[in-house]
Amino acid sequence: MTVATSLTAFQAHLSRGVPAQSLALFRIAFGALLLWDCWRFIAHGRVWRYWIQPEFHFSYPGFDWVRPLPEPWIQIAWLGVGLAAALVMLGLFYRLAIVALTLLFAWFFLLDAAEYLNHFYLVLLYAVLLCFLPAARIWSLDALIRPAPDRRVPAAAVFILQAQTEIVLLYAGLVKLTPDWLRGEPLGLWLRDRVEGLWLAPLFQPDWVIVAACWGVIALHVLGAPLLMWRKTRLAVFLVYCVFHCANAWFFNIGIFPWLTIAATTIFFAPDWPSHLVSRLRGQAAAPMAPAAPRAPLPRIALLAMALWIAVQLVAPIRGTLFDSEIRWSGDGHRFSWRMRIYDRAAEGVFILADHRSGQFWEIEPTQFLTPRQADKMLVRADLIHQFANHLADLWRAQGHEVAVYAEICKSLNGRPCQYFIAPGTDLTQVRVDPLRADPWVLPLEEPAWGVADNRRLYGIGG
Repeated sequence: MTVATSLTAFQAHLSRGVPAQSLALFRIAFGALLLWDCWRFIAHGRVWRYWIQPEFHFSYPGFDWVRPLPEPWIQIAWLGVGLAAALVMLGLFYRLAIVALTLLFAWFFLLDAAEYLNHFYLVLLYAVLLCFLPAARIWSLDALIRPAPDRRVPAAAVFILQAQTEIVLLYAGLVKLTPDWLRGEPLGLWLRDRVEGLWLAPLFQPDWVIVAACWGVIALHVLGAPLLMWRKTRLAVFLVYCVFHCANAWFFNIGIFPWLTIAATTIFFAPDWPSHLVSRLRGQAAAPMAPAAPRAPLPRIALLAMALWIAVQLVAPIRGTLFDSEIRWSGDGHRFSWRMRIYDRAAEGVFILADHRSGQFWEIEPTQFLTPRQADKMLVRADLIHQFANHLADLWRAQGHEVAVYAEICKSLNGRPCQYFIAPGTDLTQVRVDPLRADPWVLPLEEPAWGVADNRRLYGIGG
């Protein structure tokens, strides 16, 4: 079979019509979870803490023009996110609602790089995909008002969500193949802290239990994710994932991420799995899925767009290999790479501003200009340290001072003893963040491997 013949066959496979049930259910769950998350942000004052209280916001490269709206418009914009999420869930004015949700969520996402979270990024990716998918063809108010003549969807609509989810799950395991994780950290720190004083505490005292859990998480993702593609193992793996994500939700404060991932994982089942489940619950024999209906071939531009999307999603997480540095420590290539819950980073430090012409010096605590949350996140990320140093320099220049800015920061990774993060004597206003190479002003990690046994010996953890 030639390459051209294979591509034609694959195009036909993606073009065939399949039931729209799994896609519709994902749309409903996606909208419902975002609506719930919007309410959580309001109830816990996070809109204020993340985007209103801070006087300075860290920007992503090329997006320094994105700025928060003044009150009360920023709260109204957040309510717009909730309204759009509700409309997506209900399938009312779906096309308008999903585009509005995507644009509003992207704007909030870009407001402050210090607030980057992998699950925010995942929400944005799914939202972008849903802008192009017929996810409201059934089980929607739009379909109730204007029933579609064809209630099926192209198989490509399900395939692209499967591909996106498979990439996330695979990388979530691959990125954990680090010396620390294989030796039990930082999972040991987190679990032992979380269960301290509970009946579960003795279970996590032996180091081998922690190490086995770490290896099990890798196996779940690296082996389990591909097994989701196989019908015979799909249900068993899905159930294990459900237990895993429920445990994550209990142990860690990670918002909607576990529930979003469970919802996304259902996309691997047959497109009509909801009706089969209902039939089984009623004690009825499940009707076999009707043969895929023939449809006009997908436009080549759609296939090209899908291929490009998948290629970007595959390449973006491994861009950290371009840097001759330790990603866990330097942060080079960390964002958009699905490195979820594999670091425990803590740092403290000050910034020294020196006007060498006048001989004046100022020692600045980060919380003088940042919220505590921003300060904690900034002190462990080299690019944010550089950005904040230049912000301080701009403030002092506005007062007539030409200053050099130095950072004295001591950082700990996964329980290691604290070590200096930024090279002493580096004027951060005279260096830049290199997008392709390691920054020479970031000191290398002194202890390349650190595990539960090291933390037990150093701090007596679990002893």
